[in-house]
Amino acid sequence: MAKILILGAGLAGMSAAYELRDTLGAEHTLTVLGDGERFSFTPSNPWLAVGWRKAEDFTLDAGTYLVKKHITFIPKPAIKIDAASRTVDVAGGERFDYDYLLICTGPKLAFEEVPGSGPNQGHTQSVCTTSHAQQAWTAYQRFLESPGPIVIGALQGASCFGPAYEFALIIDADLRKRKLRDRVPMTFVTSEPYIGHMGLGGVGDSKGLMESEFRQRHIQWITNAKVTEVQSGLARVTEHDDNAQPKREHTLPFGFAMLLPAFKGVDVVATVEGLCNPRGFVLVDKHQRSPKYPRIFAAGVCVAIPPVESTPIPTGAPKTGFMIESMVTTIVRNIAAELKDETANFEGTWNAVCLADMGDSGMAFVALPQMPPRNVTWAKKGKWVHLAKVAFEKYFLFKMRHGTSEPVYEKYVMKALGIERLKNGRH
Repeated sequence: MAKILILGAGLAGMSAAYELRDTLGAEHTLTVLGDGERFSFTPSNPWLAVGWRKAEDFTLDAGTYLVKKHITFIPKPAIKIDAASRTVDVAGGERFDYDYLLICTGPKLAFEEVPGSGPNQGHTQSVCTTSHAQQAWTAYQRFLESPGPIVIGALQGASCFGPAYEFALIIDADLRKRKLRDRVPMTFVTSEPYIGHMGLGGVGDSKGLMESEFRQRHIQWITNAKVTEVQSGLARVTEHDDNAQPKREHTLPFGFAMLLPAFKGVDVVATVEGLCNPRGFVLVDKHQRSPKYPRIFAAGVCVAIPPVESTPIPTGAPKTGFMIESMVTTIVRNIAAELKDETANFEGTWNAVCLADMGDSGMAFVALPQMPPRNVTWAKKGKWVHLAKVAFEKYFLFKMRHGTSEPVYEKYVMKALGIERLKNGRH
């Protein structure tokens, strides 16, 4: 009997727990450590931040559903990992030993890298977590009482640009519905070298599509941007040229601002010697396994993925929900093979599929694989994207409530996008 410990009860952690239980059967012990009681479907956060969702619409009590699959849930974060002795200490004094450890912790939000940024110690909002999105909704309601300029975007070093674009377009749609858009100048600030880069070097004609959309919606933009400081109601931004040399200084007043931060690895993971890169992201091979610690696997935003290309201002590579499901399935297949004394050489497909909602329409970006050269690359716009995003939310929550491990991205979304089904790995 193997003891399998999973750190994190988010998209990757919950999916891994269910898929492991279905694949391995009941004879192995599964334990999930979560930083809090609730699972949250993170892609719904932008809707919460404008009041289009309530938190209870896309969160659930993780323990209630995991226990139905005979999975132990501990709503406490890990505070120490001893990879040599294969033990994990948890807040409150408990210690768990493991045969396999899955790290699915998500990121640490590095707001401290830009003075004045962030919703807690700073002056900007975030949609990275559900609690942040709830705070953003509170701030947005105050803003609606006295509208003014809005600044939205992603700080230097950010890797997850999709939610920034999505939130800019959603808030534009919401303001138009409220007949307030004419009173709100909007500026999009990003470290990307051009609009629609997405940390992917562009996807199809994402540059042309996104620039056209911004022009149509009267959203100004600043690229190759470093936000040097945020004060109450004021963001200071340095625009750079393609050689990373300062080009222009911008002082942007705002009544509401949402700026996504750069990510780091969480402290408990980042401090394990030889496990992570300098930013604290877990180093893995093509089998999602740590090269230094063969009994440790990782999936999700905590995984180290190199940038797709060098850019004047640093940008990271995104990790979408579809990619995360592929990582999870790869890990499960390799652990299952190893427990049967078979060769564990399944490989994940790091495909990037992003569905960005725009209120009543949306844009889809597909890069297969994420790292060029690619077999498939395109960007398309249409109402169907909005409907697909809503359907993905509902189906993923169905999965979490019913404990099904069936990968959504491969069977449903890839088929809906007209893409030939791709295997998650090879054996």
